[in-house]
Amino acid sequence: MGEPRWLDDAEFRAWIGYRRMRLLLDAEVGRDLLADSGLSMPDYDVLSALTASERHRRRLTELADRMLWSKSRLSRHIGRMEQRGLVSREECEDDARGAVIVLTEDGLRTIREAAPQHVESVRRHIIDLLSDEQIEALGTIAETVLAHLAPAGASGMER
Repeated sequence: MGEPRWLDDAEFRAWIGYRRMRLLLDAEVGRDLLADSGLSMPDYDVLSALTASERHRRRLTELADRMLWSKSRLSRHIGRMEQRGLVSREECEDDARGAVIVLTEDGLRTIREAAPQHVESVRRHIIDLLSDEQIEALGTIAETVLAHLAPAGASGMER
């Protein structure tokens, strides 16, 4: 294997800064979302994925892949969202073992009400702190890393 390629000072600063920023940013935006709308980040991720999909529905396996969750973990989470009336579960027409998750009217109303406050939180905690050049660089960095890590079409970068 050879000698490890240790991080130099600039690389270490970038890596540790990214890690700390991600943890704090996720926590802050998540707290705002919960306080403003009663939704968790996973709730919001499910609802936004369904909002962006054709006929507001997606297969459970597609949602699990998008969220990088196991099907069983997501299935349990979907069960809790079903109890709150945000989504419903239907049988998959072409796979008797599969399930399709459908956004309900309450779920659509909930995300439409939550989205303006959520985007304001994202703006307050990151977007409005950066210059246009920094936002462009961040987008390019994200696309580069995601192209390396995510399977084709599973980057999560679509709106």
